[in-house]
Formats: sequence, structure tokens, C-alpha cells
Amino acid sequence: MVERLIAVLLAALLLAAAPASAKEAADVAGNPALEARMMVLAAELRCLVCQNQTIADSHADLAVDLRNQIREQLLQGRSEDQIRDYMTARYGDFVLYKPPFKPTTALLWVGPPLLLLGALAGLFLMLRARQRASPDAFDPDTPDDAPETRTDR
Repeated sequence: MVERLIAVLLAALLLAAAPASAKEAADVAGNPALEARMMVLAAELRCLVCQNQTIADSHADLAVDLRNQIREQLLQGRSEDQIRDYMTARYGDFVLYKPPFKPTTALLWVGPPLLLLGALAGLFLMLRARQRASPDAFDPDTPDDAPETRTDR
């Protein structure tokens, strides 16, 4: 019984120490310049699984596959523009973190400034109407700490 307990504790200790001995993964390409080009391009592309990370940052299987595809295409001598075109042809403009300005993506570029202008216009109109309102339109000041009177006693 004691031997089993010691064996279980020893196994738990070994499993707990295993992550501490992990080392950083080596570059797959073996060529630091090629790996740097791949990471720069991967930082411009959106992970289709995570959607809020680049494929350079994501650990999803699809992101790993896409990084490998970029690596292979760079080894074949394709340029960054050719690889970007390949990815957008395959996955659409959504894969780009900075999609081009065209009719299908115009709302992405124009939407946020329009929302901001609409919010500022609404705030201006509300403040203007409030300024023109008579003082009687507002609630009278009442103390919040007034004792409550109960009539059900």
C-alpha cells in the first residue's frame, strides 16, 4: 500500500516537472530569413478558426497548415503578393486583416466613422434639446437619505 502511494507520488512529480523541461520549438524552415518572411506574411492574414488572431499568433490546426503553405510557397519562389492573392482567392477578403477598399468591403472602412459621427450628432442634439428645456422639465432635487415611512405597521 505504501509502495503504491510512493509510486503515484513519484509519477505525479515527474509529470509536473515535464513541462518545465520543454524547449522552444525550432524554426521549421531552417532558414531564418525565410522564416522571418513567412511570419511577416502570416501576421497579415486572419486565422479563419479564431477570427481575432493572425495565423502567426494562432495555434489552431488550420493556422499551422496555412503557415506551412506559406512556407512551401516561399520555398517555391513565389512573392508575398502572389501568396496573398492565392489566400484571398481561396478564402476571400476576410482572410486579410487590411482588406482592400471595394464595394463589398466599403462598410468595413466607412462604417466605424459613420457610427462615430452619428453618435456625436445624437449627443449634440440631445444636449441642445436639454439646454433649451425649461427647468421645470427636470426632476426636483429630493434627498436620497430621507427616512422611509411605513404605513403597514
